[in-house]
Amino acid sequence: MRNTARWAATLGLTATAVCGPLTGAALAEPAAAAPSGLYAPSALVLTLGHGDSAATVTPERAVTLTCAPTASGTHPAAALACAELRAAGGDFDALGTRSDTLCTKEYDPVLVTVDGVWRGKRVSYETAFPNECVKSSYGTSVFTF
Repeated sequence: MRNTARWAATLGLTATAVCGPLTGAALAEPAAAAPSGLYAPSALVLTLGHGDSAATVTPERAVTLTCAPTASGTHPAAALACAELRAAGGDFDALGTRSDTLCTKEYDPVLVTVDGVWRGKRVSYETAFPNECVKSSYGTSVFTF
């Protein structure tokens, strides 16, 4: 049941991230609605919950991140997160950790999932961090929400 709720939330947020920008374009003048160039869509839904498996974790927070044609979404640092993802080539494992952060060894797992499209390709990513501090030290802004 929890997995169904997670997928429903993910699909709803993905639809909002992908279709949200289109609603404003539909109201614009026809000349302004046409894109100036082609781009591969990049729209992601990031969720966060406490636990170590998506099958047993109910998302506590979710944000949208759209990186093409411009950075937008409900992510608190969308432009920085998009720049970080571009630099990593869309590879979430390549984001790395900040060396200036010291974390305790407390085990309170935090699960982060990413579902959506990155540069036209389907993306599904899931990782569990040992605690909130370790999650916050991973990269600079993608998982900070």
